[in-house]
Amino acid sequence: MQSTCPLSALRNLLKARELDGMLIPRADAHQSEDCAPHDNKLEFISSFTGSAGLALILADRALLFVDGRYQVQARHQVDLEAFEIHHLHEEPIHLWLRDNLPAGKRIAFEPLLMVNSQYENLRASDCDLVAVNDDPLNDIWPARPAAPCGLIKSMPDEISGESSANKRQRVATALTAAGADYLALTLPDNIAWLLNVRGSDIAMNPVPHSFALVKNNGDIEWFVAREKLHQLSDETLSQVTLASPEDFLSRCEAIAADKRIWLDGDYAPVAVRFAVEAGHGRVIWQPDPITLMKANKNEVELAGYRASHIDDGAAWVNFLAWLSHEVPLREAAGKPITELEAQEKQLEFRKLCDNFQQQSFSTISAAGSNAAMCHYHSSPETNHAITGHEFYLNDSGGQYTNGTTDATRTLSFGQVDAQRRLHYTAVLKGFLALITLQFPQGAQGHQLDAFARRPLWELGLDYDHGTGHGVGHNLLIHENPHRMAKKVNPWPLLPGNIITIEPGYYLDGSHGIRIENQVEVVASQPGFCKFASLTLIPVDLSAVDLSLLNEQEIAWLDEYHLWVRETLSPRVSSEARPWLFEATAPVRARLAG
Repeated sequence: MQSTCPLSALRNLLKARELDGMLIPRADAHQSEDCAPHDNKLEFISSFTGSAGLALILADRALLFVDGRYQVQARHQVDLEAFEIHHLHEEPIHLWLRDNLPAGKRIAFEPLLMVNSQYENLRASDCDLVAVNDDPLNDIWPARPAAPCGLIKSMPDEISGESSANKRQRVATALTAAGADYLALTLPDNIAWLLNVRGSDIAMNPVPHSFALVKNNGDIEWFVAREKLHQLSDETLSQVTLASPEDFLSRCEAIAADKRIWLDGDYAPVAVRFAVEAGHGRVIWQPDPITLMKANKNEVELAGYRASHIDDGAAWVNFLAWLSHEVPLREAAGKPITELEAQEKQLEFRKLCDNFQQQSFSTISAAGSNAAMCHYHSSPETNHAITGHEFYLNDSGGQYTNGTTDATRTLSFGQVDAQRRLHYTAVLKGFLALITLQFPQGAQGHQLDAFARRPLWELGLDYDHGTGHGVGHNLLIHENPHRMAKKVNPWPLLPGNIITIEPGYYLDGSHGIRIENQVEVVASQPGFCKFASLTLIPVDLSAVDLSLLNEQEIAWLDEYHLWVRETLSPRVSSEARPWLFEATAPVRARLAG
């Protein structure tokens, strides 16, 4: 290619292939939320770094579709003279194609990067979808990073709580009941859970990139790069048949004749369907059974979550005590603490725990107006000072040997104006409304979502992201299938499920607020459940209008803070302990004072 501009080079390539356009999703063959640099074609073509998005490149237009979390961020990162920004959900790509392009336009896509449900939606657009299987962007990406090849290690049964052999037998039983011969696995966390292994292909995502086929007798073929296996025991490897990832699709085609292959239409690449159909097999479209098995945590996993949150809570308190002491001093000295300095110090405190392995996601350390971007990540160019007159939002977590953590606190180190105080109080009340909720066992996430939004709705405000997500057990920070959001999520919440509660509010150019605890669903009275907090971090009450809190909200805060204080006071540093006692003082004492 003559052009060094990715957009121009891609257009030249499309013209040479007689294509009218191409879809470039933020995706790899495993639908990973965090793409390896090798697979992040969307960032290469657009400079957008968010975790969800889709580009449509035409001869005379380029469009970037992102969800509500990234509407602000996209406009900061993308060349707005080259790209139009659209909403991923409010104007879905298949409807945009239908309404804006003449029928018969040849639009290219990569079948390994598109799942079947997306493909079926796009087929209704009247465009001619052209599958390309040769990774065309490779021709215009001379400095493309190498594919990830991280080592894989075993997850001991004493931490996972169940042997791989037993898990495979449960899957085999599900296959037999569904009349399926094989289950095709493409989701890295499901494969990691099934085989009791953990990977290192992408930082903070302890899952290996691979594929697998499970037969209805429990036998498994694992399509994984052999260079990743040096740390695995002979016992682990003896339980599987190994093959190369490049052979996965051809193997799906080879086994398909007169067989019924179970695929998850929302997560399996449509390339797998094409292979099965080419082999004259029949697809059974059902959600991957491992997804729900994995979400229903066993007692060993639950104990690990609880222990890891004690470690994480101690690190948080040491960090917050340090931050609360240093922010006013450094601001008065004219050398304020910055977002990057704060997140580096927080990581230092986490590393003091022997069970800490790595962060569970890139820390959101956001001061002032930067926090208005839900998934902002600080950089030397955007590094904002943390001061007493603006909010500071910190959303972070850790991968521990026995669990995964995720929590957010929004902090105030001085007097904030009436508008910020009102917004913060509304977010807190939404958080309290949901975390204190008793609900029928089996209720679904979208049925609970509005409880967290009501205090904001009463002010005519809202937030454009979900209210909660599942969290893996030393796996992915965003774990399917459970979600709390406006969008329907048809999965029942049952005892043993892990989810977050994280309402927020974001005012572009001014501030962002989010309060988040990770919780466990537990049984309450017969037929009902409630949320038990795993997170042990004081909630900052300095920006709250306490007069707006009711008795139930005050009671929960006082009980929660007592639990945090009693659990963590023996674990935190002597310097942090006075701050912990002050931060967890009863609300009633504050009101009396």
